[in-house]
Amino acid sequence: MTDQGVTVFLVDDDASVRKSLSRLLRSAGLHVEAFASANEFLNREPFYGNGCIVLDIKMPGLSGTELFEEICKADYSMPVVFLTGHGDISMSVQTMKQGAVDFLTKPVDDEQLLNAVQIALARDETEREHHINAICIRQHLKTLSAREYEVLTHVITGMMNKEIGYTLGISEKTVKVHRGRVMNKLGVSSVADLVRLAEKAGVFPAGTTTP
Repeated sequence: MTDQGVTVFLVDDDASVRKSLSRLLRSAGLHVEAFASANEFLNREPFYGNGCIVLDIKMPGLSGTELFEEICKADYSMPVVFLTGHGDISMSVQTMKQGAVDFLTKPVDDEQLLNAVQIALARDETEREHHINAICIRQHLKTLSAREYEVLTHVITGMMNKEIGYTLGISEKTVKVHRGRVMNKLGVSSVADLVRLAEKAGVFPAGTTTP
């Protein structure tokens, strides 16, 4: 993995905008990579550091909103600050609902842009840490047997061992054994810790369905 530092990715088809905003962001001590199109950005090698994307809405080829949709499909994606000279209220509301940090109109106020970028970078740092933690937890979850995982999904609903045993058709003693192994493998000592860990990993309780 490379590029572990803080980077702002600027995607805008207007060369003058790329030049002026790159200068502004660099003056704030930020590393900037500028791209003339969405496809150019997508062709970049994977980035693993702390970063965000400043993205123009209207561009030839793949638009900013279409790129945003592609980014959102990933298991993890950097926060996005939209820039546009053609935006409207409905577009702004929609992108914010989808998770965009901000929606700024051109010509953008320097301070407003820098504030939005700092918010985006802070969000990325927090969410990236949560994402990495979730990956680690999922790796531990893979060490569970099918039955242990099944017991886990019932334990986090608050069911007692006897209830779990009845539901799964196994003895209460067997449930206790599986439950102990789950706690040991996942490195937790209480049901409360187990529930928090399951939430971080996106484990769904028994009887529910994934979104």
